[in-house]
Amino acid sequence: MTKITKAVIPVAGFGTRFLPASKSQPKEMLPIVDKPTIQFIVEALVEAGITQIIIVTSGNKRAVEDHFDRSPELEKWLEKAKKTDLLKELRAIPRLANFIYIRQKGPVGNGTPVLNAKSLIGNEPFIVCYGDEFYTGKPNWIKQMISVYQKYQDPVVALVKVTKEDTKRYGIFSGPEVERNIYQINSIMEKPGPQKAKSNLGGIGGYVLTPDIFNILEKLKPGKGGEVWLADAVKQLNRIRPIYGRLIEGKLYDAGTILGWLKANIELGLSHPKIHNEFKQYLKKLKIQ
Repeated sequence: MTKITKAVIPVAGFGTRFLPASKSQPKEMLPIVDKPTIQFIVEALVEAGITQIIIVTSGNKRAVEDHFDRSPELEKWLEKAKKTDLLKELRAIPRLANFIYIRQKGPVGNGTPVLNAKSLIGNEPFIVCYGDEFYTGKPNWIKQMISVYQKYQDPVVALVKVTKEDTKRYGIFSGPEVERNIYQINSIMEKPGPQKAKSNLGGIGGYVLTPDIFNILEKLKPGKGGEVWLADAVKQLNRIRPIYGRLIEGKLYDAGTILGWLKANIELGLSHPKIHNEFKQYLKKLKIQ
């Protein structure tokens, strides 16, 4: 059985929902309490056994590369200031995995960066995650997807139940439940909206994909909005092999929207070991109606 060790994280988008903040600061680097959003995703990948992480970037995403690299001047200052805990924490970040950075080339859409990583993936199954979506819970959502792949040896999508209104924001997947929280997918619709959606299962949090997705992506024409959608490629893949969905057990944080990012900061701030008591008292004092 092939062990999954590689992952692709597309981060080349403009992050327009967060403008003007995202003009010079990648949205994936916006902090949730004291940690950039993308680090939550990277740590989950590493915990699930991923050793090589391919981050597909654009010209304004240098901060992502800098974050997962060493900072000798800062480390020297922390060492001099005897801030040993912080120094240890920062030195651990570049050691999390082998990071590879490539620039996105080709049409806009979340299918293009996956195709860009083809030569680095080779003939192996791999993970695709996004830099602003993650779940909390045990086992983590990457492990939950990999567990399904290991059993069925077919691609897997992370699923969550969404509201009717949110069916216009996410790819919607449907099919029979073959085991508890595991679905065999027979319908995939990219952001269909409440009138057309066949289920309330949104694809959020990533995929386990097999290398045959690349042949489809190479021939895939732009879809909705003139973009190349990974969900459209997965839909075509589903015509020639089974696709499974794993309804993730855990709490979803979609930090790709302003409201979702604020919710993540509040909820994770309330459990942060350094500030949770003071933060809780502060929120109580607000007396929000």
